[in-house]
This record gives sequence, structure tokens and C-alpha cells, in this order.
Amino acid sequence: MVTSLKKSFSISRVVFIAFMVLFSVFMLLPIVYIFNHAFKPYHELFVYPPNFLVREPTSQNFIELLWITSNSIIPLTRYLFNSLFISLATVLAVTIVSALCAYALAKHSFPGRSFVFSSIVLMLMFAPEVVQIPRYLVVSNLGLLNTYFGHVLPLVALPVGVFLLKQFMEQIPNALLEAARIDGSNEFGLFIRIVIPVCLPAVATVTILAFQSSWSNLETSAFFMQDDDMKTFPFFLSTLTNNLANNVARQGAAAVAALIILVPNLIFFVLLQGKVIDTMAHSGIK
Repeated sequence: MVTSLKKSFSISRVVFIAFMVLFSVFMLLPIVYIFNHAFKPYHELFVYPPNFLVREPTSQNFIELLWITSNSIIPLTRYLFNSLFISLATVLAVTIVSALCAYALAKHSFPGRSFVFSSIVLMLMFAPEVVQIPRYLVVSNLGLLNTYFGHVLPLVALPVGVFLLKQFMEQIPNALLEAARIDGSNEFGLFIRIVIPVCLPAVATVTILAFQSSWSNLETSAFFMQDDDMKTFPFFLSTLTNNLANNVARQGAAAVAALIILVPNLIFFVLLQGKVIDTMAHSGIK
């Protein structure tokens, strides 16, 4: 009987692992396609039926992208610098603001706390287009048009980040914080030395979400920036094939630009994906 149980357990485990491997391969297909697409020559970019894997790899698409930017007023490096600087600044601002807000909601009692948290949860339901006009009015009235702050400020409020961090912080025992207060620690010391180290998985998740929303963001460049040297790489990508006489020109350069958009997101996620799994396993579980 024990042998049969071991056998069934082993078979079920093998089947489960095989299924997860196949599912993982399926999830990787879009990434593999984008990498292959960037190296396809033009006759493969438009072949029908399309080829999933490149057959004759070429670097001509990369050369085309460099040629396009070399003939433009704003170099490619300027767009990339803007995107990288804005993304890192946004990650820092979102992480700090979300963590402080979550700590106040999770570990402090004040009038209207439930209302504030309910409002934050309600904001998860709103599409970005709904708040587009209020965002523009705020940025314009603060004089932040054509500035880096104009890129960062509209992205600082991340409701899902506050929600995840609050759910995680609520699992920290209040007795632990009280013991630290008795030992003489102030609120800032509690936040930095106890709360943040315990909540690192949730902080890593919020960091990924903030980076992804900022790195691929088109809104701030399109609506808040009039000067081309203040716009980001995703906006440049959106203009590569605009106002052209045909749909073929610059498609190779666009494929390479899409790859450049993907790579930082992929690296960021791979480095922190273990923390994301920990967050999903603990958030909301009491």
C-alpha cells in the first residue's frame, strides 16, 4: 500500500512538473518572438504566414534605428537617458510614498482611516483616461510642464502599491513595534529598521510595478512635454512609423525599439521575481 501511494505521488508530481514546464514555455513565447523579430530582415518581417523564429538573422535593423536617430535633432541616447532617469526617480518616489502611506494605514489609528483606505481601493477601478484632465491641470498649475518633475509627479500615486504594502505590514506583530518603542526607538527608526526589512518582498513588488508603469509610459511625454528633448524613448518608438507614406518603412527599426523597451523590464523582473512570489503568497493572508 505504501509503495502504491509513493508511486501515485511520484506520478502526480511528475505530471504536475511537466505541466508547469509546458506552461512556462508557453508564457515565454512572446519574449522569444520579440527577440527574434528584432533580428528579422524585411522579407521575413512581412512574410505570410509569419515565421515565429528568425531564419536569416541580421543586424540591419539596429543599424537602421541608429541611422534614423543620427539624422534627427534629438539623439537616441537622450531619449534613453530621459527614460532611465525618470524611471529610477519614479521608482524611488513611489516606493517612499507608498510605504509611508501604507505604514500609517496599517499601524496607526486616526480619524477617517477607513475612508482613506477605501478611497485608495476605489482608485484601483479607475482607468488612467478618467483622471487625465485633472492630472494635466495639476501639472500645469504647478508649473511642471517640460520638466522631469512633470514626468514623475503623475505616477507617484500607485494605489496597488499602497494596498500591497498595507496588507503586508498588517502582519507585523504590534508587540514587536511596542517593544522597539519601549527600547527608545522613534517612529522613523521603527519604519526603517523593522517595518521595511520585514516588508522587503512587498517593496520589491511595488518597485517592479512602478518601474514598468514609468518605463513604458507615453502619457507624460505626449501631454505634459512640448520640447522633444524632454520626451522619453517609448514616445520616440510611437513616432517611428507615424506619418509615413507606407506601412513598410522603419518596421525593422520599430522591432528593435520594441526589444529595447522589453529588455529593462525583463531584467528588472528577473532580478526581483522571487520577492514578487513571496508577496503574492502573504498579502491578504491572515
